[in-house]
Amino acid sequence: MRTKAFFIITVVCFLFWALNADAQKRLPRNLPKLDNQPAHFGYSLGLNVMDFTLKPSAEFYTFDTVYAVENRPYVGFNINMIANMRLLRYLDLRFMPGLNFGQRDLEYKLLENGVFTKHVMRIESTFLDFPLLLKYRSERYNNFRPYLIGGGSFRYDLAAQKKIDPEDRPKIKLNPWDGYYEVGLGVDFFLEYFMFAVEVKGSFGAFNAVNYDNTEYTRYHETLTSKMLIISFHFEGGKIDKISWFSE
Repeated sequence: MRTKAFFIITVVCFLFWALNADAQKRLPRNLPKLDNQPAHFGYSLGLNVMDFTLKPSAEFYTFDTVYAVENRPYVGFNINMIANMRLLRYLDLRFMPGLNFGQRDLEYKLLENGVFTKHVMRIESTFLDFPLLLKYRSERYNNFRPYLIGGGSFRYDLAAQKKIDPEDRPKIKLNPWDGYYEVGLGVDFFLEYFMFAVEVKGSFGAFNAVNYDNTEYTRYHETLTSKMLIISFHFEGGKIDKISWFSE
């Protein structure tokens, strides 16, 4: 929770500073014809915080050993390509295939013979990410504009079916495919040679991720859904030296 709050506060402070600095005076417009292009491309780099939402089974109190489970989120990173298509004046369709790398741990509290112990499962994930999003942007002012983003994504976890080493047992497996719904906001900054954006997005799993194996470690979870907080830095369009990506 502290990690999430730190990232959100940092990004919000940066956005307010940048918007205030740019709004002080009227500036020449950079990349004035970018928004009229039917399509443009780019790439995105970012950080994520992977986590779980836990819902215990109603029968967990009958288990012999598992007493409770807590989750621990960690910071990972993302790499995505950007394909942006203009639909309407203020509405774009964006396809952003990429890779998400991250980790979240599950800490199982065990009660055996009246003694409490704990077992930590390290859940590492490498997602193939296929988001399809709508971007609703405001009117441009000077060389910036805010926007809202929303849509869905399918992700395939390359690490979900990896063989579990004996020293890591017991360890639960997750289903490799999952669907997510995503909402967020960001700000575009039009620089001289490209458009730069800072975006904060929440991604929430729609399906139960547990691959049940009839042990208390999996049966404890009635549902175990994934979620992510993603902070992205987009680099789109523009021109390099005298070669323009867009017609001038």
